[in-house]
Amino acid sequence: MGVHKYLKGAWKKKDTGEYRDLWKERLIDWRRQDSTVRIEHPTRLDAARARGYKAKLGYIVVRQRVMRGGRSHPHQKAGRRPKRASFRKDLNLNYRAVAEQRAQKKYPNCEVLNSYYVAEDGIHYWYEVILVDRAHPAIVADRGINWISTEKRRVFRGLTSAGKKSRGLRNKGKGAEKLRPSRTANRKRRLE
Repeated sequence: MGVHKYLKGAWKKKDTGEYRDLWKERLIDWRRQDSTVRIEHPTRLDAARARGYKAKLGYIVVRQRVMRGGRSHPHQKAGRRPKRASFRKDLNLNYRAVAEQRAQKKYPNCEVLNSYYVAEDGIHYWYEVILVDRAHPAIVADRGINWISTEKRRVFRGLTSAGKKSRGLRNKGKGAEKLRPSRTANRKRRLE
């Protein structure tokens, strides 16, 4: 069997035995760091490789921290409608999609390829986001990934895996009739 199978098995045991102390120390260090940190190597090599990462020029891995818990509206200044008076803010995005968007804002010359879960504690989630420098000569020359050179801000259009999940595009067929090409396009078509 390949090495990635054993890496995946070790990852499942991270909360047990000798690994528990190692992860406690890691989380303590990560809490002290900035919310967006560029790292040299992926923490989970098996997950990164499964999502398209390659150890070559033009690929960047970023660890992104996201606060857990519900989102809240900014303080209400004017207007007292019931809709505005609620502090709860319902986003249609999952935490992973939010992490990808924040990493993209930090590195505007790159495109988000994919991301994966790394860790969590009572306050934060950590995700690692794989970014690709779309203008790098090694990326432009590689026929397997040079399609990303023509993409612009795909994470904000919901074209990554996490974005497609939050748009409901993991479902097909019955029950998903109103999701394609998008909810807005479907609504506009029905209103015409």
